[in-house]
Amino acid sequence: MGWRDAISLCPQPNFRNMFQARTDDLEFGFRHTIKSHGAELTRNHKHDWLILILLVGIEVILNIIHPFYRFVGQGMMEDLKYPMKDNTVPVWAVPLYAVLLPIVIFVLYYLRRRDVYDLHHSILGLLFAVLITGVLTDAIKDAVGRPRPDFFWRCFPDGQDKYDRWGDVVCHGKDSDIKEGHKSFPSGHTSWSFAGLGFLSLYLAGKIKCFDRKGHVAKLCIVFLPLLAAALVGVSRVDDYWHHWQDVFAGGLLGLVVATFCYLQFFPAPYHMTEGWGTHAYFRALELSRANSQPVVSGNGVGMQGMNQQPSVMVRGVEDPRLDSTVEAMEHGRS
Repeated sequence: MGWRDAISLCPQPNFRNMFQARTDDLEFGFRHTIKSHGAELTRNHKHDWLILILLVGIEVILNIIHPFYRFVGQGMMEDLKYPMKDNTVPVWAVPLYAVLLPIVIFVLYYLRRRDVYDLHHSILGLLFAVLITGVLTDAIKDAVGRPRPDFFWRCFPDGQDKYDRWGDVVCHGKDSDIKEGHKSFPSGHTSWSFAGLGFLSLYLAGKIKCFDRKGHVAKLCIVFLPLLAAALVGVSRVDDYWHHWQDVFAGGLLGLVVATFCYLQFFPAPYHMTEGWGTHAYFRALELSRANSQPVVSGNGVGMQGMNQQPSVMVRGVEDPRLDSTVEAMEHGRS
């Protein structure tokens, strides 16, 4: 058997079809867009958006207040004398790659499929993942007050160290540098990176059907790429002497866990064989549309689709209250 024949036996993954609407859905005429259902969907989730605003306010407060100034003795300074360096990844760049980049990918997918549920829930889930992670990270930072590896030069910029009678440092550096010097654990850059890019990794895993059991290992490269970028950000925090390795490990774990919880709130697990590519809301709406379009046939074979009543349908174990009138009428012999 030649190599051409061998390759022909291994079907290649069709990435183009993965981002197209399913044929049966298009034939069914089911397509919910921003224009048709965007306003209604936003109203239904208005409380979620209000919670996001509240999280933003909490995050601002946590960055204004002073962290706990932990005791730092002279014997502890041996591990805190690393030089002060600028950030390899500046603070302003974190929202660009952890929030804006995933949203751009969500919008591109919407332009391909025109699924407002996917666009709304992916953006909402991403923002929740990032903001919850930010609040948890900064709350822990302020409570722990662990000094950064470069704390010595933040506290004593002239190199002349001074301690009180209990052996604690008496800093004479800039207040802002000292305040920032007590925010080592956990790493905010790393937690935000894993929250945003971790959410994106789960999103891509579902969309390209990474776990469809067909053995296309190349799909894993797409899934691991955002995680690799987040990991490199974490490595840069250690290289810049802004964090200890434990800070980076804890931040990455925190961001990834929160991203997973937020993703599963709106999407099935990426390894779900039939529904891993969509949202919970999409499949509920699809079932309701199909149920409402099917005619109901009475016992004498007469179709009831033209009647004002509609059949009662159980959708995912929940009965639709709008569809009870027909069954109730049939039970009383009025059908």
